[in-house]
Amino acid sequence: MAKKIKYNEVVRIDSIRDMMDKAVAAMGDQTLFKYKKAGKVQEVGCKEFNDTIIYLGNALAKRGFAENCHIACVGANSYPWIVTYLSTLCGSNVFVPIDKDLPEKDLLNVVEHSESVVIFCDKSLVPLFTSDAKELARVKLVVCLDGDDAVPFESLLAEGKALSEKGYTAYTEKTTPDMDLKMLVYTSGTTGNSKGVMLSHHNIRSALNYGLMVEDVKVRCLSVLPYHHTYESVIGILVSIHKHNCICINESLRAVLPNIQLYKPVYIFVVPAFAELFYKRVWATLEEKGKAGLVRKMIKLSNGLRKIGIDLRRKFFKQIIDNFGGELRQIICGGAPVRPEIGEFFTNIGIDLENGYGITECSPLVSVNQGHDNDFASVGVVLPCLEINIDQKDENGNGEICVKGDVVMMGYFKDKAQTDEVLVDGWFHTGDLGNYTNGKLYITGRKKNLIVLDNGKNIYPEEIENYIYSIPYVKDAVVYSIKDENGAETDLCAEGFLDMDLLPADGRKPEEIFKADILALTKDLPSYKHIHKVVIRDTDFPKTTTKKIKRNDIKK
Repeated sequence: MAKKIKYNEVVRIDSIRDMMDKAVAAMGDQTLFKYKKAGKVQEVGCKEFNDTIIYLGNALAKRGFAENCHIACVGANSYPWIVTYLSTLCGSNVFVPIDKDLPEKDLLNVVEHSESVVIFCDKSLVPLFTSDAKELARVKLVVCLDGDDAVPFESLLAEGKALSEKGYTAYTEKTTPDMDLKMLVYTSGTTGNSKGVMLSHHNIRSALNYGLMVEDVKVRCLSVLPYHHTYESVIGILVSIHKHNCICINESLRAVLPNIQLYKPVYIFVVPAFAELFYKRVWATLEEKGKAGLVRKMIKLSNGLRKIGIDLRRKFFKQIIDNFGGELRQIICGGAPVRPEIGEFFTNIGIDLENGYGITECSPLVSVNQGHDNDFASVGVVLPCLEINIDQKDENGNGEICVKGDVVMMGYFKDKAQTDEVLVDGWFHTGDLGNYTNGKLYITGRKKNLIVLDNGKNIYPEEIENYIYSIPYVKDAVVYSIKDENGAETDLCAEGFLDMDLLPADGRKPEEIFKADILALTKDLPSYKHIHKVVIRDTDFPKTTTKKIKRNDIKK
């Protein structure tokens, strides 16, 4: 029988503008953002930020972009990116975040397909968007986020400020109706071509209202993941503003660990690749210092004390916690299931790692674990605005996860055929496989990744990959089927990208070591799940910007 779910009380918002108004009333000049500029940390108060988004909105409105215009933003994580984002959300235009790392042809295609008329972009991309007027016939304005090319961002703000001082109100007079399109997000998924996911104003504010009923965040975060992904832009940025928390902007992947020390975040949103990196780095350091055995003993002692109500984790494991800034208490991990032992380890040392599940088409949150009821094997409690159905269950209760409710997208932009394929009678078919047990959602794999052997056995490659990832020298791994001359899937292959410096120096070939270690870890699995062949890569796997492996790009 499922436990009764305890929901948090949430101050509900009627719109994104309402969210900002409530934030300004509560915070005033209190710091909302921190970021580095010319090597120095800048701090921006909530009221100052709100004034800035109004300036930008006024400037665009005066130039003729006041209502129902598609505003594209292509650039690195930055404060100007967030200003552009919130200014668009609080007004009556549609925001189109685009992955800056797309090939140039794809960038042009997305801008054209999205019907964007204004582009905000980094200096490096200005020539691309200003040199091909024929291909981008709809584009009327290009704004440079980080320089003096095209129309500089700062000059646009100056225009808007001057208008505000004269009492100009065209921007603040209108906002997008609740059920209308507010964000157009192009997926950069691991398979297939990108699609324009249409999220309404209602979808986005529902993700905030209902998401915070399930999980809470406090004080200060480090904003790490790419902003064009809804995981960071909605669940990271908007949730933090809604909670009146300080957002510290991480400017690059290389800066993550130094910035954790600099900003000392209390919570951070990550994808499994980051959690895996943190986990392996901690254990590698402990092994190097000869303290791994001691930490394992201390974890057992600490867990025993916790059972009788004594929690000394933050004291026992202070040295490890100090490596994460000293104040980190919560890691929220989404994008894909994280290995249970990683969640268990961080929670054991006093940093709660809570796994969640989301997909862009659901704005993007579907479920998340709660701090007081954290199940490391699950992706947690489903948002109270959603219904869940497991379609075409197998004998173990696993099937395709389908959801219906307030956060489910409007559909795919200009693509009725694909919309009709995934949205059936209001139910969104996620393409992910799992089960719903005792009030918790469990992910077992991706429908497109499912392997069906010629003996009829179904295999979720992600299950076996989790075993492989526990091997210290494995950086990345993928399991797929071996096909015979007739195309039948007969056996399994594990392909890995390894840290050769960590391989045992015992005279064996790397392939022998890799295969032997996999077989040792999976010996208790049914024989049809055993690995028969291994492949070692010279380079890392092709990946998306959230570090998901592009399985279709792997040459088998």
